[in-house]
Amino acid sequence: MLNPLPSHPLTYEQPLSNALQITPLHTRLLNDFQRDFPLSPRPYLEIAEHLGVSEEAVLSALSDLSEHDYISRVGPIIPPNQLGVSTLVAMAIPPEQLQRVADQISARPEVNHNYEREHRFNLWFVLIASDAVHLQQVLDSIDEETGYQTLSLPLVDEFFIDLGFNLDLPHV
Repeated sequence: MLNPLPSHPLTYEQPLSNALQITPLHTRLLNDFQRDFPLSPRPYLEIAEHLGVSEEAVLSALSDLSEHDYISRVGPIIPPNQLGVSTLVAMAIPPEQLQRVADQISARPEVNHNYEREHRFNLWFVLIASDAVHLQQVLDSIDEETGYQTLSLPLVDEFFIDLGFNLDLPHV
């Protein structure tokens, strides 16, 4: 269920400078659709209808948010091992090689995301494959391609962490 619309209208306004001016539409898109994203042939139209704006306004606002790094993607979070198999992977990479190896990892379609940690194992990522054989082939390929060994940490116990959060953004 959506919260009632604010008293001021939701509009899409182009920022006047390189900094993104957060509009009420941006705020609603960031806050209201982290969960229960519409699963329909035209989800952005459905969002637009809920918010009382055009589908074009929703798409333009999401594009702005992406271009200004407020969001990295719009897509589902699928529980581990529901589609194929997955594993958390850690690698110990020398700092001077970290960006090169991270770029190689990120280029793979099987990699969900990767991130740096302050630890001997400083590069972590989630790897998803169609089956266990494919998963091992990708791990072996990464070892060979990067010259560094992967440490596979498959899921043992599942914990649900709600990744949604409310952004307390000032209204403009």
